[in-house]
Order: sequence, then C-alpha cells, then structure tokens
Amino acid sequence: MNPLQPQASHQFNPFEPHPELDGVEAPDLGDSDWVSNSDPFGIFASRGMAPPRIPRPSEVQQEAKDRSTKIFAYYEKLHGILERHEATIRKRWEKKTRTQRLGVLLQAWPDMPLTHRPDFAAFYKHARNLNSVARQYRSSFIWPIVNQEDLGDPKTLTLLLNSRGRNPPHTFAASDGEGMHLGKVTMAIVPIFLNEYVMTLNGMTRQEDYGRLISWDDHEDAFDWMHTRKQFLPGEGLLILEFQDRLLEFLIDCCKIILHDIPVDQMTSSKFAIQPEPPLKESLDATGFSTLSIMAKEAPYRPPPKLDLPKIESLLSARTVRAEDHIWSLREDPSYFSEILFDMKDHLPYVPLTRKPSRDDPQWARVISSVLVESFTQLESFAELRNQSTHLRELSDKHGPDISPEKDLPEEYLAALLRFRHYLNQVTKGVLNQLKLSVGVSPPLRAFFVQYDLGSAKSPMLKVLPNIAIKRDKTTQQLIWLLQTLWEDDYDLFLCRMTTVIDELDRLLKAEPKALGLVSPYIAMLIGELSITGECLRQLEIFQPWANGFEEALVDREEGIKKEFEEHTKVWAQVYDTFELPNVTTLRQLGDPSDNKFQYPVGKRHNKANVETLRRSEASLDAFWNAVDDMLHQKAGSLNGTAYKQALSQPRYLQRTPQWVEPAARKEDKISQSQKQSNGSYDYVPPSSRLFQGSESVSSARLEALASGVSKIKIKRRGMPGAESTSENERASIPPGSLADDQPTFQVDARALKVFRTVFFDPAANTSAGEVAWRDFLHAMDSTGFAAQKLYGSVWHFQPTTLDVERSIQFHEPHPRSKIPFLVARRHGRRLNRAYGWHGTMFVLKDNK
Repeated sequence: MNPLQPQASHQFNPFEPHPELDGVEAPDLGDSDWVSNSDPFGIFASRGMAPPRIPRPSEVQQEAKDRSTKIFAYYEKLHGILERHEATIRKRWEKKTRTQRLGVLLQAWPDMPLTHRPDFAAFYKHARNLNSVARQYRSSFIWPIVNQEDLGDPKTLTLLLNSRGRNPPHTFAASDGEGMHLGKVTMAIVPIFLNEYVMTLNGMTRQEDYGRLISWDDHEDAFDWMHTRKQFLPGEGLLILEFQDRLLEFLIDCCKIILHDIPVDQMTSSKFAIQPEPPLKESLDATGFSTLSIMAKEAPYRPPPKLDLPKIESLLSARTVRAEDHIWSLREDPSYFSEILFDMKDHLPYVPLTRKPSRDDPQWARVISSVLVESFTQLESFAELRNQSTHLRELSDKHGPDISPEKDLPEEYLAALLRFRHYLNQVTKGVLNQLKLSVGVSPPLRAFFVQYDLGSAKSPMLKVLPNIAIKRDKTTQQLIWLLQTLWEDDYDLFLCRMTTVIDELDRLLKAEPKALGLVSPYIAMLIGELSITGECLRQLEIFQPWANGFEEALVDREEGIKKEFEEHTKVWAQVYDTFELPNVTTLRQLGDPSDNKFQYPVGKRHNKANVETLRRSEASLDAFWNAVDDMLHQKAGSLNGTAYKQALSQPRYLQRTPQWVEPAARKEDKISQSQKQSNGSYDYVPPSSRLFQGSESVSSARLEALASGVSKIKIKRRGMPGAESTSENERASIPPGSLADDQPTFQVDARALKVFRTVFFDPAANTSAGEVAWRDFLHAMDSTGFAAQKLYGSVWHFQPTTLDVERSIQFHEPHPRSKIPFLVARRHGRRLNRAYGWHGTMFVLKDNK
C-alpha cells in the first residue's frame, strides 16, 4: 500500500484523505503559482475586473526614484531621533493610557483600522465578494501591521520604531512584500504590469540603487534576478516602496507628537547627545512565560528574523521524544492506554445508533487501528523531520560564510531545504486530514454536524456534513470556519496561508472562552501539532530572499523528492498494512477497554485487592502488546531502520506492581528503609522482545540486568549537574532511587517540592496523590532550569537553560481545567525519569536562611 493513496479501511492514515468523509484527495500544501503565472489579463477579465495598469518604464523609474529619495530621508531622520530620544519615547509611550496612545496613533494615521490583521478580517467578511470591496480595504491589505489593536499596546509601537529606525530600508524589502501576500493573491491590491524589467531592492544600501529599474537587455543577471526572486517585479517593487514611504512618515509623525515639547528642527541637532541603544525586554504573557503567539504577533514589528535552525531542531527533537514517550506510556500504563482509546473513540466517525449492535461491530477495532497507526506515524514523521533539521543545521554551519542575498544557495543546502519542506508539507497534510476526520465528531462540536452512513454493516462509509438545522453564534461560526479552512486545504488556505490561519485560531481561543470550550483536548493536541510544523514552515518562509524562489527551484527537483519520499516510507506502508482493520480485528478482544480490564487504581492506598487489580490490568496490557509485536514481526518484518524499532530497542524497563506481601511479612524483611522507599513499590521488567530478535542494540543479558534492577549497565543521567555522559542509545531509564547515592539534589521551594512529590508518586514513600495546578508545574520546571514557552493548542515546550543538557521536552497543558489530574501528573514524572533520570528523592526543601 502506498501511504499517499486512499484506502478502504477507516483507520487513521496521515498521508491520505479519508474516503468516508468525501473521497476526494486534498491538494498539496505547497505554495501555488496558479495566480502569478497565469495570464493576468485573462484572470482579471474572468472576474469582471479591469486589467492592471501598464505604465511606461520612465514613469515607473521616476516614481521609484521619488519614493526612494523620501524613504532614505525619512530613515535618516528617524534614525537620528532614536539615537537621541529612544529611551524617552519608550518611557513616555508606556506611561500613556490606551486611550492616549490611540489618540497619538489616529493623529498620525487618521483612518487606521481597528483590528489585528485587518486584511484577514476583510477577507473573512467578504471572502466571496472581495473584488467589489477591494478598493475600500486597499490600505488594510498593504499595511496590515498598522492597526489600533496591535499598535495600541504599550510595546508594539516602540518595537516598530526600533526596528525601522535602527535598520536600513533594504533589510525589510522581502518581508514587506511578503506582508502583502493576502492582498496580492486575492487581487485586493493590483500591482502595475511592466514586462521584461526587474527592480532592485534586496541588499541595495545606496539610495541610487534602491528601487532601480533594470531592463533584462541591459544587465546579464536581470532576468535571473527576477526568475529566482532575488529581486522584484516592478509592480511588487513599487508596492514595497509605497509601503515603506508611508510607514516611515507615520513613525516620524508619532515621534513628533510624543516629543511634543522638543522643537522639530532641534530633535536631531547636537543639542541632544547620542545615547546608547536601550535594550528591548522579552515579551511574556500573564503567567510570566514566553508564548509562540506573542512571538508571532510581534514578528512583523521586529527586524526580519533569520532562519533559526537550532530552534527548529529543538522543537522537532522534543516532539520526537514526546512521541517516544507516548509509545512507552501506551505499553506501560493501563490507565493511559484506556484513556487514549476512549478519547480516540470520541473522535472517530461512529456507526449510527439506528444500526443493530453486532458482535462483529468494528468500532473498537477501528479505534485500536487508529491508535496504533497514529502512534507509529507520529514517531516516524517527527524523527525523520528532526534528523533532517539536524542535517540542515550542519549544512548551514558548513556553508554559512558563503550564504549571501546576492548569491544562489549552495546546491546541497538548497536540495536539503526543499526536501525538508516537502516532508513538512506531507506531515502537515496528515495532521490536517486527522483534523478533518475528528472535528465534526468531537463531543463539543458534534451537535453542529450530521453524520451519514452510506455503507453497509460490514463496510460502513461515513460522511460528516454541517448541520444546517443548528444555529451557530458568531464565535462558533468563526471557530468552525477557521478549522474548516485548515482541513479543507483548498483555495482559502492557499490565499491565507496555514500559519496565518493558525495564528487567528489561537487568538480566537484566547479571546473567547466559549471557543476554547468547543475545542476538545484531542483537537487542541492536533492544533499543537500544526503549531510545530507550522512554525517550521514559517521559519522557511522568512528565509528571504531565497524562500521566494523555492517554487521555481522545485520545478526540476520535485519528482526526485517525491520518489525519494515514496521509497523512504515503504516500511511505513508495511506497518499501515499490518494495522489495517481485518488484521487488527484479531486484537479487539485483547485491547477493548470497555470491559474495565484496564482499570488501574494506582492512586489508592495499596491493599491486597488493589494490588491484584493493578497486576491484572498490567498483565492484560502486556498480553495486548505481545500480540501486537507478534503480528508486526510476522507481517512487517524486522522494522530495521525505523525510529519505532530504535525507540523500543533501548534498554528501558516497564514499571510493574509486585505481588502483594502481607504487612507482617514485610516487617521481617531485612532490606533497608531507603531501599523499601525507593525500590519496594515496583518491579521493573523489559518490554516484549519479539520485535528485537536479532537486534544488536539490546542483548538478552542487558535486558535481564535491567529487569532485575542491576546497575552495572552504564547509565546516562541527563540533566543532572556533574552527571557522567554517554551516547543516547546507551542511556537507560532506571528504577527511581537505585543509584540514589550518586544522584545530585535539587533544592527547591515548598511549592515546587509539592509538585515533584506528586509527579514522582511512590506509595511506599507516603508521597501525595493529588492534582497539580498547571502554574505550579510551570514554576517547578522553571525552578530546575527550564525555560517554558507556550506553543499553540495545548503544547508547552521546555528548553533547558542552566542544566548541562540540550534535550528539550514538551507537555500538554490540561484542558479545559488548569489542573493536572493525578494520573497525568504521574505520567509526567515517568517521562521526566525517562528523559533525564529524575526521581522523587532528588528534590529537597531549600533552606531559606
């Protein structure tokens, strides 16, 4: 089976649309050229619009020269003002009330739009009739960053002043052009048309070169500059000059109003000494942490960022670790396994109740199939993206000195970027398909959709459509429109771009509690997935001027990349075939959680009945995974080369409950009290080894040593000051406290200590089994040397700062309550143990004396 082709079963497949919804494959996510490369006159005529203006070259050059002259004069003026008064401007602006700030803004720009991204707001309101109102919104589409909602904040205007007054105009040429993307592709703004000329802006530091019009016949590189998008079409160039001309004039007017007590002719005179540039403070949210949404909101007001490959690598590495932890938790924790299956059941199209129940009802088999495929795909996809991002970083370091806006990228670097971009788009497409499958049947939104069964009892064909009988309020309508724009992956998404839609979705969820209440934790997780791949795609978009030429560079390479992708994912296809519905039906009885076989009262006090229940649940889970591994081994082979096998081949343990021992017998046990508290509560056993027969990575002796708790295996205790380091494959999770004498100690306050005593719950050590407030968890992680950043959806990214470790980790914020349930908190502790070797005895109360 090709993972890119539709199939008849109802399992999750990340690289295909779902025929039970509409049977039509969605288009690729890559940028399209079906507007820019088509006949402009034909397009305009088909829409009943006048064709673009075609001026003479001399007119274009004169307009460009006039605007360039004004732009450089404005820049010198603004630069001089900021050199002398930036600290004063910043102080005065932050002291003003919002009403006073808006008064200044409207005095300098009287018709300033009200809302954030006014171009997107106009498109949302008039998407089907935009041509008729395009002239009315032209300013919003050219200057979307100029709006009262954003600039009225205490910091945004000062960011914009700093970036535009401290960096020359050519720095922003490419990003200013990209900022008009929505206006250009919707034809709300129409550039002039002048063929066989190019306008130079990128890298042009001299006024006479900035906005220079060059004929293809007059310069040997002119056509190549236009073709590879290193420079600009004349119409695009004039729009960028118009943007910068008006923006810089506006910023100078704001400075004049704020510095009202200083005569205009003296603002840049020697009367005022040049001052050091005041530092910019990091923007934090109400909880005191950085968020991706704040970074995205501020990005247009800062200097264009450079491609941040270490950030991409960190995001993808942490997401890969989370995928590994998910697989281990599914195998180790019966309550987690059961919870994931019930959650997936709530987010799959279901057989209507009008059909008679049947012993052969495939619903739980479909659920099990979806969970197995999703967990495998998440790990393979993000591990592959992580590996490619590491390779890109190495190539960037290698070619760094040779990368210049005036030059082509080195071939191997460009090829690696295009390959990474293609894989990102494919993984993103998979998440969008799952979003399409899940939103309409998710419990909070199910009432707004209707499910139709177009198949038979043995082969259901389920179709989910909007329920037109149910009225939607404004918030619900906007939420569904944004989600549908994402999952439909069609013309609207091409126009808006996925990163913009996700930004707007995040803003809506923050601003409207009702919208947040309509998003289930599983849908929030999918939005979080999109935030990770979307941020990676955003990073590629800002890699200017080369990003503008990716589509052109892809023409001769696309087929090769697609063939390589298909070859690389052949083993994935084998796993998908193995987990198809007919095969997984044999696992249904073992994996069906509806009979409470996975009941897991781990938070209750241990007694004989509870311990027996725990052991039965663990045995049921082990039986299920043994059957899965046997089936994989028989039908998919060795799985060599997959991240899945590599993860499960690590010498890790599964935590299991030992047999009940009567209290009287325990008193006669001569094990030390510290050993009782550390190791007496659990046994540690290796996972099923069926998949690893013949594997060189894990020997039987190593697994036996691990299972018995023998510590002669060399352990990597990552994240522990002074800890000895070995390779990643040599690191093994260890029973908490088995090396307690060698572990470092974190001195934390009482608030953090309470968190760690819960997440590293040990019934023998009398630790607490309660909920954990999310803010307390953030505080605890911060107190041990992690910087937390909120991504979109429910995902938080924790980056080590003061620890001697590079590995990041990600956790989901609880939703809708901001309390981490005990069972989830305990899983967080297991993940921290697997990632860094942490355990409960490492944390002690800090002496405040």
